[in-house]
Amino acid sequence: MLVRAGAAAAAPAPGTTRTLPALRRLWRGGGSGPAACFPLGRALLAVRGAQAAPLLQGLVTNDVTPLAAGPPRALYAHALNVQGRCLYDLILYRLHESPEEEPHILLECDSGVLDAIQKHLKLYKIRRKVNIAPCLDLSLWAVVPGERAGDIANSLAKCADQALILTPDPRTEVMGWRLITKKGANPLEIIPGSCIGNVQDYHRHRYKQGIPEGVKDLPPGVALPLESNLAYMNGISFTKGCYIGQELTARTHHVGVIRKRLLPVHFSAPLPKDSIPEGAEILTESGKSAGKFRAGGGELGIALLRLANVNEPLYLNIAGDKVKLTANIPEWWPKPASK
Repeated sequence: MLVRAGAAAAAPAPGTTRTLPALRRLWRGGGSGPAACFPLGRALLAVRGAQAAPLLQGLVTNDVTPLAAGPPRALYAHALNVQGRCLYDLILYRLHESPEEEPHILLECDSGVLDAIQKHLKLYKIRRKVNIAPCLDLSLWAVVPGERAGDIANSLAKCADQALILTPDPRTEVMGWRLITKKGANPLEIIPGSCIGNVQDYHRHRYKQGIPEGVKDLPPGVALPLESNLAYMNGISFTKGCYIGQELTARTHHVGVIRKRLLPVHFSAPLPKDSIPEGAEILTESGKSAGKFRAGGGELGIALLRLANVNEPLYLNIAGDKVKLTANIPEWWPKPASK
């Protein structure tokens, strides 16, 4: 058995990151309909051993120490290359429940880079006593609450033994929860009153919110963490000490000038499937480059745009045709301080 059953976050048990009132507010604050459970194709990788946390501490942008000690059950971070560009976007989960248990951290990642992440970790493991292995017996779900989700918090404790991890998404509250179960477990029994959602609707939801996820949104060796809103998504510590790629990231942060950011975009017409070149240029009305398209579906997407051009008419050039798009600042972003 990979982990002890009953490790789900059920308020107010140890490891839970929100109080009951906060849980209720979260479930009341979603979209229309009941809570939806979306099966995700992302991979899970177990990093186990007494030196698991120290290994990860030197490889990711966030501070792993609080995760290893609790109470947070999940942590968002990027692993960077030596030039300070994103290699992998990760969500880290703590599985051990007491100091007597062997430290055990799960890494959620894009399934397309699972082998690359294993090689990356093993390259820096050196002589540390850490075991790294994919978790093929687990399933990962995103749970996005709706207006009629009901009072979920009081029901979670009754079903906690069926969930290995059930925790708020660490990136932003608008993304709901992350659920990890054994293969074959029914999430509808864990989340009362929920339904199974189409994963395309999950991607539409995160595009609408401007949340990047995976290699299409964050091209390895190309995406910069601060332009990708890593600080807005609680994914970086500027006080933790050294890690690979820290120098450029810290310098950009202290200079305080970020001219481009990932933003949600809305197109005037649905995009043709699989016919948009990777990194297609987005232009202003005068033909000046305003940024690059990253990924999308239907009329929604995510793009890296110059902030100076956000309020201008913008166009994506697709095979000689101009498709108009508009960008917006997500409501969950931190508000600028009033002067």
